[in-house]
Amino acid sequence: MGKRRVLNESPYRKEQKMISRIKAVNLFRFLVIVAAGGLLISCGPKAQKPLSQLDTPEHHTFTGIRLLNQEKFADAGREFDLALRLEPRYSKAHAGVGLVKAYQSDFEGGLEALKQADKHARSDEEKVFVRVGYIRVNTLSHAACMRVGTECKPDDTWLGHAKDAFDRAVLIDPKAAAAYYFMGEAYLAAFDLDQAGKMFNRVLGLNAEYVKEADSRWKLVQKIQRAMPGTEIGKKIALVERITRADVAALFLEELKIDLLYARRTPKTFDTAFKDPEKAKSPAAGRSGATDIGNHPLKADIEEIIRIGMRGLEPYPDGTFRPNGLVDRATYAMIVEEILIKVAGDNALATRFIGSPSPFPDLRADLPYFNAVMVVTSRGLMEAKEMVSGEFAPLESVGGADALLVIRKMREELRF
Repeated sequence: MGKRRVLNESPYRKEQKMISRIKAVNLFRFLVIVAAGGLLISCGPKAQKPLSQLDTPEHHTFTGIRLLNQEKFADAGREFDLALRLEPRYSKAHAGVGLVKAYQSDFEGGLEALKQADKHARSDEEKVFVRVGYIRVNTLSHAACMRVGTECKPDDTWLGHAKDAFDRAVLIDPKAAAAYYFMGEAYLAAFDLDQAGKMFNRVLGLNAEYVKEADSRWKLVQKIQRAMPGTEIGKKIALVERITRADVAALFLEELKIDLLYARRTPKTFDTAFKDPEKAKSPAAGRSGATDIGNHPLKADIEEIIRIGMRGLEPYPDGTFRPNGLVDRATYAMIVEEILIKVAGDNALATRFIGSPSPFPDLRADLPYFNAVMVVTSRGLMEAKEMVSGEFAPLESVGGADALLVIRKMREELRF
């Protein structure tokens, strides 16, 4: 009967088996963690692969900012979206999205996008860009409530938020020209002309970005200060780049008190002709209002101007007033001429310059508004638009500050 061999494992072999089991467990845990991480990454925003050398988040954002400055908001938004597809965490693109939303009156959406931009900002340049974005969105929000005829109540804290963003921006970069420029815009929207002028002047001193824009705004501040608007509506219109027919109606009533001027300085006329009693009872009798101002916030001003009867602001033949139509320089000259004739009682003004040669290269002497342009320019109420070329630019729109400055000069002319 043979002996049975009993194989006993050595302690060393048992230890090796235990180490192998531990390694297998650790490897399994590692693979689980990697798989979970991959799953989380796949659920997050995926970066799109660039299609060309210029298909980068930086280039799309640069293009978006350029389009934003040209007021091409839909195109700018498309560029910022393309940038975020390539890099979902690109701070400046998020800020650009916020600005597009704000320019389209979605101020809450604009602030939310800026929060995302703030979250992903890494460099000082990105942080300053986000702070400037906050200044701009707060200013746009306030400006939307300050437009003539709007009924929304402006938030009193907006300027404080803008100042806070500005302070943080210049703390990061004391020479951030964009921060000074857009803080100047904020002060201008708040009608703090002195502070606005200081900010624009600072941009000119830095001589970096926004120099041309700051120079234009600084001149606007000086023009408004000379115009000295005395009413709230005058202050609002002073900041408007292109005034409408409704704006002009409100402006002449508020700033020039044109209704009182006409009542005091034009002779009264009495209609003593026989009136048919039946026709007098007709609803259509005496109807002289415009057909398209029923819901306009400046309806009362427009109706009063129509009642007065002012050349250049009368209803059109189809019965419309077109309150949102822009007023060009030629029309404004005719309105001013009309006021001078009626208030001064000098009917000869209406034909004074007919037959005279035109001193303006872009104004023919046979145009219907030539005499009016000559009347206002000869009295210093208006001047050539381009001083170098001498062009009057009759078909260019009138800015609010320019309109106010003419009214101030008229007050002096009429000793009003």
